[in-house]
Amino acid sequence: MALSIIRVQSPDGVKRITATKRETAAAFLKKVAKEFGFQNNGFSVYINRNKTGEITASSSKSLHLLKIKHGDLLFLFPSSLAGPSSEMETSTSLGVKPFIPNVVEDEIDQYLSKQDGKIYRGRDPQLCRHGPLGKCVHCVPLEPFDEDYLNHLEPPVKHMSFHAYIRKLTGGADKGKFVALENISCKIKSGCEGHLPWPNGICTKCQPSAITLNRQKYRHVDNIMFENHTVADRFLDFWRKTGNQHFGYLYGRYTEHKDIPLGIRAEVAAIYEPPQIGTQNSLELLEDPKAEVVDEIAAKLGLRKVGWIFTDLISEDTRKGTVRYSRNKDTYFLSAEECITAGDFQNKHPNICRLSPDGHFGSKFVTTVATGGPDNQVHFEGYQVSNQCMALVRDECLLPCKDAPELGYAKESSSEQYVPDVFYKDIDKFGNEITQLARPLPVEYLIIDITTTFPKDPVYTFSISQNPFPIENRDVLGETQDFHSLATYLSQNSSSVFLDTVSDFHLLLFLVTNEVMPLQDSISLLLEAVRTRNEELAQTWKKSEQWATIEQLCSTVGVQLPGLHEYGAVGGSAHTAAAAVWACQHCTFMNQPGTGHCEMCSLPRT
Repeated sequence: MALSIIRVQSPDGVKRITATKRETAAAFLKKVAKEFGFQNNGFSVYINRNKTGEITASSSKSLHLLKIKHGDLLFLFPSSLAGPSSEMETSTSLGVKPFIPNVVEDEIDQYLSKQDGKIYRGRDPQLCRHGPLGKCVHCVPLEPFDEDYLNHLEPPVKHMSFHAYIRKLTGGADKGKFVALENISCKIKSGCEGHLPWPNGICTKCQPSAITLNRQKYRHVDNIMFENHTVADRFLDFWRKTGNQHFGYLYGRYTEHKDIPLGIRAEVAAIYEPPQIGTQNSLELLEDPKAEVVDEIAAKLGLRKVGWIFTDLISEDTRKGTVRYSRNKDTYFLSAEECITAGDFQNKHPNICRLSPDGHFGSKFVTTVATGGPDNQVHFEGYQVSNQCMALVRDECLLPCKDAPELGYAKESSSEQYVPDVFYKDIDKFGNEITQLARPLPVEYLIIDITTTFPKDPVYTFSISQNPFPIENRDVLGETQDFHSLATYLSQNSSSVFLDTVSDFHLLLFLVTNEVMPLQDSISLLLEAVRTRNEELAQTWKKSEQWATIEQLCSTVGVQLPGLHEYGAVGGSAHTAAAAVWACQHCTFMNQPGTGHCEMCSLPRT
C-alpha cells in the first residue's frame, strides 16, 4: 500500500508524518502526538490555517475520506490547557521557555544569563551632537554579539561568546519564543514502522539530514587561564626529564571572562596525570581505577574537570633549550585523531542548557596543547571542536586519515550503519565557492581556537613549596607516592602553618587513595579547610586520630618529622593509640596494635 507524507505545521516548526490512505483520523492523530511530544488532548489539528476543518480523534473516517492526500499541509495548535511540555516552567527574563523541567545550569551560566551584556560607550566629543543625557548611533550601547565591535578588539575576536549567541537568538520581536538549540543527530530515527529497518529500507522521516560543515560562529569557552606558571611547569617537567610526551586532566573552575562580552574563562588550578604510556611520538591512556575518587575530591575542593592537556614537543637545540615549531598553518593545529579525541571528551562532558530539548548543548570541556611556538619556545595553545564535530564523533561517522594527520574522513554507509552525507564549502582556483564531499575533510572546519594565558598576578588555590610532594603515576621517573616521600615532604616543609603544608592537590589525592591507610571517609573536614583557606579547621583536623596515625606511619620509615613531639607519648590520646601501629622490618607490612607477629610474613616483631 502506498505511503503518504503529510506535513504538520506547529509553533515549533513543520514535521512530516507518514500515513496510509486508509488510516483513520484517530490513528493519525496518535502519530502526531508521538512526533510532537503532546498528550492526546493537548492539541488540535486543522485542515485550514484559520482553524476550520478540525480533525477529531472521535472520527472513524479515513484520511482518504477526509480528502487528505500526499503532501498536504495541516495546522497544529496547542490547547491552552496542555502543550508539548505541560511541565514547562514559566518564561525567563529572556522570554524563552525551557524545554526540560528541573534543568540546573552551571553557576557561571546562571550568572551570565542574568547580566545585561550590553557594551556601553561614552559620548564621542566629535560625533555626538546631543546633550549629556542623550544617545545617538555613535554612543548607543551595542549588543554583545556586535561583529564590528568584536572584530575591532585587540586582538580581534573571531567567535562570539555562547551567551552572546543566545542573546542574538532571543532578540527581536518574539524574544526567541520558539528558539530551540537542537543537537545534531547522524543516526536513523527509531520507531519508523512504514518500512523494513536499515539496510532494507529508509524514508525521509527517519533518515538523518545531510550535514554541511560551517565554521562555528560562537564558542562555549573564550579563554583558558593557568592560575600560575608552577602548575604548567610541573607538568612539563616530565617531558624535560624523559623526552616522552605526556597527558593530564585540567581541574579548575569556570568564571566570567570580562575581556569579551558575556565570556567564560576556564581557570586551571591543578593538573592530574592519569596512568599512561608515553613515547617521543605517541601517548596511550591506561585504565584509571582512581578516576571517580579524583573527581569526588576535586568537587569537595570546589573544582571540576574543565579540560585535558597533552604535550607535542621535540627538542631542537638542547644547549639553547629551544623546541621545534611544528604546528602552524602550513601543517595543522590539531590532527584529525586529536579532534576525534577532543570530540569524545566533549561528548562525555556536555554543557547543561535549558534551551535544548535534550537538556544539554555543546560542551565547555577544553583542549590544551603544549607545543613549540614561532620563537621556538614552549607555547600553550587552546582549542575546542565544534558541535558538528561532536555529533560526527558521537555517532561514529568520522575517521582519521593514516598518512595525513590534518585530514579526517567521513565514513560511508554500510549494511551495519547509515551515515549521512557530509559536505564542506571551499574556494576553487578560479575563486568560486564550491561544495565538496568530506572524503577527505580538512579538520580546520572542526576547530575553534581559544586564547591561553597566564595572569599578571598569579593565583594560588594550592600552596607552592620548594620541595613539592611527588605527582601521581610518575614511577618511571623514580618519583613515587608513598609514606617515605610523604615523610620527606613533611620534614622539608618549613612552613609553620599546617594549612599551607597540606594544601597540595597531589598530596591530598595520596591521603585519600593510598592503600595502607586511605582517608576517603575522614578527610572531608580537611578538604573544607583547604577550600575555604581556614587554618582553624585545618588545626582541628590535625588533632584527629587519622593524622596522628599518618605521622606514626611516616616515623616508621626513618624520617624525623618536625613538631612530632606535639603528639608524643604524653601529647594526646590520639597519638598514643596510633603509636602501637608498627611496620615489619622484614616485609614492611603495617601491622595493627597489639600484634606480636607480622600479619603478613608471620615473623616476630623486632
